[in-house]
Amino acid sequence: MRATPILAAAFAALLLSACQTSTVSAPPAPRPEQAAPGVTPSTFRMPSGTGCSGEVERFQAVMDNDLATGHTTKSVHDRVSGEISRARSTCSAGNDAGAISQIRATKTRFGYPG
Repeated sequence: MRATPILAAAFAALLLSACQTSTVSAPPAPRPEQAAPGVTPSTFRMPSGTGCSGEVERFQAVMDNDLATGHTTKSVHDRVSGEISRARSTCSAGNDAGAISQIRATKTRFGYPG
């Protein structure tokens, strides 16, 4: 039995359509200075320093990073930053132990490790 030209054309069209693929573009890669949501950027560096000033600046850096990555809300960040500011003042006044105690109390109150 011989195939008709119409049947052959339909078969060829079917074969060719199986070879067609749709083009799907990948989402754009994040810019180098942007980390994925919820991820600390590779450029983050924990502040150094000793005594109460080091403790104050490190905890503020953690809070700022938590806000930037979506791990805390703006209202919590503002409340904690206010408490950190009070500890910074205590530290500047020369009360190292008092400032460190304030930072530890704030960390405990908001669920951060000591």
